[in-house]
Amino acid sequence: MDPFARLLAAPPALPVASGLGRIGEVLAPGRALVLSAPPGSGKTTLVPALLAREFKGRILVAEPRRIAARAAARRLAHLLGQDLGDLVGFAVKGEARRSAATRVEFVTPGVLVRLLHSDPSLEGVSAVLLDEFHERHLDSDLALGMLLDARSVLREDLHLCVASATLDVGRIRSLLGTRVPTDAVEVPGAAFPLELRYAPPARGVEPLEADPWGAVRVPRAFLAHVASCAAQCLRGGEGDVLVFVPGVREVNEVVARLREGSFGEGAHDFEVLALHGTLPPALQDEVLSPPATGPRRIIVATPIAESSLTVPRVSCVIDSGLAREPRLDLARGASSLATVRAARSRCEQRAGRAARLGPGLAIRCFDEVDWARRAAHALPEMLVADLSDAELQALRWTPKGLAGLALLDAPPSAAREAARTALHALGLLEEGRVTPLGETAGSLPIDPALGAALLRTAPRIGLERAASFGALLAEGPRVKDADLATFARRMARLDPALAKTVRRGAARLKRQIAPLIPPSPAGLQAPTSDEDALAAVVAHVKPSWIARSRQGGRAYLLADGQAAALPEGSPLEGVEWLAIAELTRSASADGFIRAAVPLAPDEALVIGAPLVTEVRTCTLESGRIRAVLARSLGAIPLGERPVEASAQEALETLLNALRDSGPPIMTWSDSARSLRSRIGALHGVNPRLWPDVGDEALIASAPVWLAAELDSLASGAPLASVDMAAAIRSLLDWSALRRLDALAPSEIEIPTGARRRIDWSSGRPVLALRVQEAFGWVDTPAFADGHLPLVLHLTDPAGRPAAVTSDLASFWTGPYQQVRAQLRGRYPKHPWPEDPFSERPTSRAKPRR
Repeated sequence: MDPFARLLAAPPALPVASGLGRIGEVLAPGRALVLSAPPGSGKTTLVPALLAREFKGRILVAEPRRIAARAAARRLAHLLGQDLGDLVGFAVKGEARRSAATRVEFVTPGVLVRLLHSDPSLEGVSAVLLDEFHERHLDSDLALGMLLDARSVLREDLHLCVASATLDVGRIRSLLGTRVPTDAVEVPGAAFPLELRYAPPARGVEPLEADPWGAVRVPRAFLAHVASCAAQCLRGGEGDVLVFVPGVREVNEVVARLREGSFGEGAHDFEVLALHGTLPPALQDEVLSPPATGPRRIIVATPIAESSLTVPRVSCVIDSGLAREPRLDLARGASSLATVRAARSRCEQRAGRAARLGPGLAIRCFDEVDWARRAAHALPEMLVADLSDAELQALRWTPKGLAGLALLDAPPSAAREAARTALHALGLLEEGRVTPLGETAGSLPIDPALGAALLRTAPRIGLERAASFGALLAEGPRVKDADLATFARRMARLDPALAKTVRRGAARLKRQIAPLIPPSPAGLQAPTSDEDALAAVVAHVKPSWIARSRQGGRAYLLADGQAAALPEGSPLEGVEWLAIAELTRSASADGFIRAAVPLAPDEALVIGAPLVTEVRTCTLESGRIRAVLARSLGAIPLGERPVEASAQEALETLLNALRDSGPPIMTWSDSARSLRSRIGALHGVNPRLWPDVGDEALIASAPVWLAAELDSLASGAPLASVDMAAAIRSLLDWSALRRLDALAPSEIEIPTGARRRIDWSSGRPVLALRVQEAFGWVDTPAFADGHLPLVLHLTDPAGRPAAVTSDLASFWTGPYQQVRAQLRGRYPKHPWPEDPFSERPTSRAKPRR
């Protein structure tokens, strides 16, 4: 009998076993299934076996984590009585156990995405199961979108199954139903009772606080409370204790406290173990496969134990209520793992770990008010994470990228644009298409920026160093004084566990990139020291984080425009150039540099070459055009030098100055002002024949009246050298120039024979003269073909206004007598005849007797 059929004929006592008949009824080539089953129901073990029984081809099962994929494969192989790698195998990052006979292969979603790239038709695969889809990892969403695409074009017979514990069945069924006929089956979970308790910490102890660098962390006092809850649970109950904390640092802290603490009587009967993704697979397997008998255990785990796998013998769960979730910071163009309060759905899954095999107890290290305030579900990674790798993988699949895939949640447009910008800066995209380097980097199971950096630097620094430094950076080490190079040299002593992880990662990276190393770039010399080699890798990973010191202190300016500072006392203080590997933003304007390496200036310019720009700027300073060529690496100034402006640059600079300050920035002589006023007056009479020379019109016509002067101004001649009278005349044609003086003269002869300048500034011709200088003047002149009569401002001998008139004949016969009566007593030395028509005009007083 087929081993899978034999297993299903007498399945283990798992809740999903009761629903296998209903599931089997809807399994068929070309259809899809949405399977809803709670934690511990056995769907990860028995549903793949059912698929293998119903379909002849290979079954791919995508688990969200490597540890879950290995554990599920080992469990199913054990139930079948097979060796791992025969009928059941797995393939995860850096490790695989499979053969030509493998029928069920457990993989991670990332491996599935890259498998689809290498074989879009999934030759020989009959069905794909996406397990624990509710966790909504980025690769899971991406894999489902690519599977739906592949099925509609290449594999209409491919069966898709999406399984989850807390899935929105309606939404996922609606998504699948647009592409493939879809069924839904819900399987009830185990009925083991679960006792739930709340155990908040003492007053004043908070689960989260900000560290000196502005990052959120879990304080040691809270971790001590978590450890205390675990110890109490172990003393008061049966079975093992599973403790959930958000990350490796917190795992190590709680493990250390439990191992150092006193459990009281019988303490020698207890074991304290760690469980997280950076442990060697053998140690992970040791935790997940304990002997039937032995000392009770406290297992301190990251959220990798939330779902997909069962930790044997556990009857009590301690939940810190915290999780690490990806967050994209668009302001600094980077993503990070943020420590947050876990959503209620995650806490419920953690609690369910205690009642998988029998009655259990779950203790939450917070109060019920905190529980009520939490979000029901964590946000999908598609909405909060850096999309660079997802967009690259999607663009390798379809020219539209993520926008071309059927996704449960559409990615934010700003995050997609940021991802594309970053990929372009790394040389992985060009004009929206994936470059050869992008294809190669995208095929590696690491971050594309790191992959591209290793491919670029390995030919220069050597494969060994590239792989080692790449593995170190992939772990994101926290360095107290930010001196990453020194930490790397002393890592074996400072953090032996991290050193082992880096060595394993380096061996894996070396195998992956060795066949892909391109030829060494021309013109670059290999860094001789490990520090320089590490700096080259770091700078290639994040060129926009190349930074230059500000005045030789702790403050730095990054190429992307951010300001950041080193920790106090850092040995890197004052180093001119840094390649930054880790940066944390704080509540203040500046960020904190968490890890960096000194970078040689010439190396900064070579690696940052795509960011180097030269910008010509042209300004008006002290009445002269000044042009400079400024060179910068991103936002970091590299210096400037003076250059000669072009005529066009000079014109644009002057236009900007004119728009800001108006025509008064030019030097106006009296004749130029008069000319402008005369033309303005004529424009008011006949706008069709005469140009507008008002401020706005003059600014608009500046390219015309400045044309003859632009070359000299661009060469550095002062603005004062521009003859504005000649400039204004350039706006008139020959005919207008010939008639200008006749229609709007600049001066006029008065009755005394003297010539006086006419004031046109008001838009009308105005002339000021003494009453005595106008004697005998009867006919008032008029200009502009009679449209603009001369306005006479008649004054007393002291120059004070006496009368204003445009009709002298009327003035002499009327108002003059009143003026005479008022002023002749005040100015007896000046003539005030009764008959002004017969009096000779004069600018002098009466002669002395």
